[in-house]
Amino acid sequence: MNYYSLNKSAPIVSFREATIQGQAPDKGLYFPERIPSVDYTLIKDIENYSKEELAFRVMQPYIGNAIDETNLYRIISETIDFPFPLVPVTENIYSLELFHGPTLAFKDVGARFMSRCLGYFSKEQKDTITVLVATSGDTGGAVANGFLGVDGVEVIILYPSGKVSPVQELQLTTCGQNITALEINGSFDDCQAMVKDAFMDAELNKKMQLTSANSINVARWLPQQLYYFFAYQQWQHKEKPPVISVPSGNFGNICAGLLAQVSGLPITHFIAACNVNDAVPEYLRSGNYQSKKPIATISNAMDVGSPSNFVRVMEMFQQSYQAILEKISGYTVTDSITKQTIADIYQQYGYIADPHGAVAFYALQEYLQQYPGSKGIFLETAHPVKFPDTVESVIGKTIAIPASAKHLLEKKKESILMTASFQDLKEWLLNK
Repeated sequence: MNYYSLNKSAPIVSFREATIQGQAPDKGLYFPERIPSVDYTLIKDIENYSKEELAFRVMQPYIGNAIDETNLYRIISETIDFPFPLVPVTENIYSLELFHGPTLAFKDVGARFMSRCLGYFSKEQKDTITVLVATSGDTGGAVANGFLGVDGVEVIILYPSGKVSPVQELQLTTCGQNITALEINGSFDDCQAMVKDAFMDAELNKKMQLTSANSINVARWLPQQLYYFFAYQQWQHKEKPPVISVPSGNFGNICAGLLAQVSGLPITHFIAACNVNDAVPEYLRSGNYQSKKPIATISNAMDVGSPSNFVRVMEMFQQSYQAILEKISGYTVTDSITKQTIADIYQQYGYIADPHGAVAFYALQEYLQQYPGSKGIFLETAHPVKFPDTVESVIGKTIAIPASAKHLLEKKKESILMTASFQDLKEWLLNK
């Protein structure tokens, strides 16, 4: 499988080159030359496959001969070595829980897959690969955990100061070893812009082998489609494929879901569930796309005013507004509605949702009222313990910290403060 730049003026590359480069030289995101069709028998008999075999069959066409099958199967098996349960919440609504990995967030899958791919590729590299990544919350912790101790790889994480939750911050600032956290006095979009500028800087790229671990990187983006295959594998209503509501910020997750659907996975419709950072829902309402200045919310991982991956959605559907509108509905959910939804879900169904899951639940509930008889899934992308101030105040009880996260409370945060200036980042990178 080869990959081309969406800006259409960079060389076509292999999966290996796309992973190591992260972003194309012309500043475009990489996209597969073709979307493989999933074997019909795989879908028909999906319940008879192991999670590992299913994931391998889905991912192998995207990797091609960049990784041999034995190592790819190992990488995938290690990547998904935890449960992805589909939990009934109401008669018609199910939660796909994606927070059972080591950092309690859905981004563990992409980070683990990418880290293992880069670890495999780094054996062929003479120079250290430097992973430069911006995070709005969960990406940083997942990347830090996934890459911790990987030989030949250094990780530098930029995060917006004061705009991530306490547990999220501890997950990305307490690792040490080959992980460094830069605390940026700005927004996530500022962090993301600094990272993108670094990739395009000739002096930096001459000195360092830079790549990204954000969902702009194909090795982070592509494995997210596995969530949707795992959901359908557990879906008990095969005669009625689900509507899936995805809490959406940078749009890598829902874009991967659409990729799975286009390749043949039965999904009725997608919902882009956003907070007030709703550039895409506004596009779906009006047909005009405009990025927005990000606004801080309680669902902070979705505080993205200019979602990078939406260009991939546009490419998938040949820039057709009508085609996209047929596949996706967009919803805007305020903080007050999010809090009320957390309370309602808990009081009525005894289920505790995090703010991002609550946004997706509300949007799905609204959609199902318009289309009675449908059933749907919302993605619960992070453990509610990561958002104690919001969730505990709403439900009126303390959320128990999972055993896998308790060790964080004993660690001391270590970060480097920095202004939201690319020049400051560049100077630090050149002199560190």
